[in-house]
Amino acid sequence: MRLPSHGNRIDRSRSVRFTVDGRGHPGMKGDTLASALLAGGTRLMGRSFKYHRPRGVVTAGSEEPNALFTIGDRPNVRATTQEIFDGLDAASQNRWPSLAVDLMGVNDRLAPFLGAGFYYKTFMWPKSFWEKVYEPMIRRAAGLGALSGEVPEAHDKAFAHCDLLVIGAGPAGLMAALTAARRGDRVILVDEDVRPGGRLDAESFEIGGTSGADWAAGVAAELAALPNVTLMTRTTVTGAYDGGTYGAYQRVAEHLGTLPQHCPRGTFWRIAARRAVLAGGAHERLIAFPGNDRPGVMQASAVRAYLHRYGVAPGKRIAVFTNNDDGWRTVRDLEAAGIEVAALIDTREGTAPDVQARLIQGEVISTSGHWGLKGIEVRHGRRTERIACDCLAVSGGWNPSVHLTCQMNGRPVWREDIAAFVPAENAVPGLTAIGAANGDFSTAAALRAGAEAGGGGEVPEAEDGPTRITPFWHVEAKGRAWLDLQNDVTVKDVALAHREAFTSVEHMKRYTTLGMATDQGKLSNVGGLAVLAELSGREIPQVGTTTFRPPYTPVPIAAMAGRAREDQFAPHRLTPSHDLSVERGAAFLEAGLWHRAAYYPQGGEDWKTAADREVGYVRNTVGICDVTTLGKIDVQGPGAQALLDLIYTGKMSTLKEGRVRYGLMLREDGHVMDDGTCARLGTEHYVITTTTAAAGEVMSHIEFCAQVLLQNSDVSVISVTDQWAQFAVAGPQARDLLAEVVEADLSTEALPFMAFVETIVAGVPGRLFRISFSGEQAYEVAVPARYGDALARLLAEKAEARGGGLYGMEALNILRIEKGYLTHSEIHGRVTAEDLGMGRMISPSKDCIGKVLAARPGLIGPDRQQLVGLRAVEEGRLLAGAHLFAEGAVPGTGTDQGYITSACISPTLGPLALGFLVNGRARHGERIRAVDLLRGADVTCEICDPVFFDPDGERMRA
Repeated sequence: MRLPSHGNRIDRSRSVRFTVDGRGHPGMKGDTLASALLAGGTRLMGRSFKYHRPRGVVTAGSEEPNALFTIGDRPNVRATTQEIFDGLDAASQNRWPSLAVDLMGVNDRLAPFLGAGFYYKTFMWPKSFWEKVYEPMIRRAAGLGALSGEVPEAHDKAFAHCDLLVIGAGPAGLMAALTAARRGDRVILVDEDVRPGGRLDAESFEIGGTSGADWAAGVAAELAALPNVTLMTRTTVTGAYDGGTYGAYQRVAEHLGTLPQHCPRGTFWRIAARRAVLAGGAHERLIAFPGNDRPGVMQASAVRAYLHRYGVAPGKRIAVFTNNDDGWRTVRDLEAAGIEVAALIDTREGTAPDVQARLIQGEVISTSGHWGLKGIEVRHGRRTERIACDCLAVSGGWNPSVHLTCQMNGRPVWREDIAAFVPAENAVPGLTAIGAANGDFSTAAALRAGAEAGGGGEVPEAEDGPTRITPFWHVEAKGRAWLDLQNDVTVKDVALAHREAFTSVEHMKRYTTLGMATDQGKLSNVGGLAVLAELSGREIPQVGTTTFRPPYTPVPIAAMAGRAREDQFAPHRLTPSHDLSVERGAAFLEAGLWHRAAYYPQGGEDWKTAADREVGYVRNTVGICDVTTLGKIDVQGPGAQALLDLIYTGKMSTLKEGRVRYGLMLREDGHVMDDGTCARLGTEHYVITTTTAAAGEVMSHIEFCAQVLLQNSDVSVISVTDQWAQFAVAGPQARDLLAEVVEADLSTEALPFMAFVETIVAGVPGRLFRISFSGEQAYEVAVPARYGDALARLLAEKAEARGGGLYGMEALNILRIEKGYLTHSEIHGRVTAEDLGMGRMISPSKDCIGKVLAARPGLIGPDRQQLVGLRAVEEGRLLAGAHLFAEGAVPGTGTDQGYITSACISPTLGPLALGFLVNGRARHGERIRAVDLLRGADVTCEICDPVFFDPDGERMRA
């Protein structure tokens, strides 16, 4: 079926061999999978979703519903966009055992029982069958292609910025990009095809005295030479989002046989544009008539595309069925190429196109053929006749590609003159639709709109024919007329939905599955709306459209993940002491994204023995712990005090220089967000700390407050977590050890508890905080991160010389539970300051975020679960997650009084736990049961104050 002439995309000197379902096929460089198969005479390319009917290629672009293949690990690849290469191995889908012999085709014989919504009515009885029979059966039958189960090839993420984003490189898009680029704008031109040109590559008309394809190539060459222009072919803009941001998927290497080293298979772009132009063209509609789904029934525009782009005749004897002048263009191009045109069937009366083909004013009422079209039956007047043909080119008009303009809840507007929806103005802020995407279907109109969108300029001469169409949506005849070729939705299905009161367009869509899956309504939506409008006695704009959501075309999930996979799924953040911890044989755990030492076993110790030994360091001599992972945020400027007073429950503006204060942050709903410390380094300079897990959340929260709630405040906020290495030095000998390391007066008078000083640490400028997370005399010493490893080794050496050493997270957890200190085990998002016993920390003399809502009746009072300590009074282990019940109560939701958040076996005090209990602060001294039915634990406990160790704080203030 390859023509000796035509074919502006193919290189006839370079042949390509590929396979489909194990059978070899020839092609030429530049072919798509669809064009190569058509050139070889293959018409059967797929099976429909529900009835498994034979299907062939319908389009020449990304709207293709039928010709879907699995290539490598990628299912549902459209044959119309997949470029062939040597060694390409494609597999057809949704068939068993083969495409030609599909046993699931029996569904077509059962069609009378499988109408729209049949599963809602069928799979209801017996009730017990749903989970065991019906649901597994439906899930096995669902879907088109199947995931391979293999790890997908590498993809990437990327970001770009521009003054003008042009979406689509047809005549309108090229003209807009060229005009704007000549003015000096930074332009990104994006098109999903392999080269700029769009419809210009698929038509025979001229622009400025040269062929449309040559004009497009010349403009593309000029744009490529300009330094302020980025051309992105094989790229589809998939979604429009707030702030002029657009998502785009670029098929980087899907046309290559072997993936080059370090090259991604595809890249998902996030493009930020000052303004954007949608020049994405339009999709040609089909007409619904009985048998319109047979292989060989195609868009008229697709027939021209295969002719001009690839030199392929989709048939030897082609008929054309149309309701507009575009069908005439197809006949002219076929006749010029020497292809026999069996007939031109036009639904309009009084038309007289200048073509040689026989004109029939009528309609196609049926087709014949199984694996491919063999003939059609035409009705004109009271007569019917059969016409032999192997391809039927159908043109039912054009639908502007409005999808991107509707993704932010914009609704398109109906235009009677073109019988189609066009984008509403300003549906997406900063996005303007032009050319065919805005309903201007002539080339001259597209060029004029492009020049205007780009800033104004001269426009070359081009065809400027009017759009003449008489709407004709479906043929009234016996048989199934298909609206959605992928999901097997017919005119009768829409009629059934209407009869059963699914008259809302959104309800009809879900009941019939019209416009779902990869189609997203590109070919089927308007036809379905028209049928629903006829049935309900409404106009199409009254029926409205369904909601178009991103992505515009399918995007591999691997591309959205980018390189965030396997070892790169999340950053591996290592502490400054990591190498030292590895040398000491530490076991590690993940805290947020950080890898922290859990414990340091010696001589074959298990984790508990090692942790108890490390607790002994802190309680008896001195221990060293890397606390670099705590979030550290630098706040500076005249507005710092106002910002800190707003985000903290207490007054940070009264904090003196050189002092540190504990602080609590609330969410807007009154619940606790995080806790930490605030140190005042200077008049307008503060450093605050956050918990490790909440560092990012708190940073985003503070930036929002500074930029939105305090817009006129002069304050700068920056995360310095990675800039400072910080170590806790805790224990009775902490002061003596630090005296050998820092050049500062460490006496209690000079550096009392909750004080700060800038000093020299082991010869480099550093910071020293007198704070404790263990209940012992303790300090946190910080130096620039590049000195972290050296300082860790120095501190460990001096601690070991005193009989102490390094301690990890397991020991830290025991120490903080003994002292009743909180982590996000307790601050888990459902507790208030009052629940924690910190209600008095909410200052009555100032406002703060969350203050008002924290005072709601439902968030205060004795009915709330309050923080308590728990001591086991009988043998048994307290477990985090256990629930609390009164003695003698039967465990259940009705008798549940609270739960344990943290638990440990202290080497000093035995089994301890922190938890929340209804009216817990008033119940100290009572007994309660901690029950974990899953792990078989039931332990009687005494309710006590959550501070178990040194409740007066004498040791940490010493």
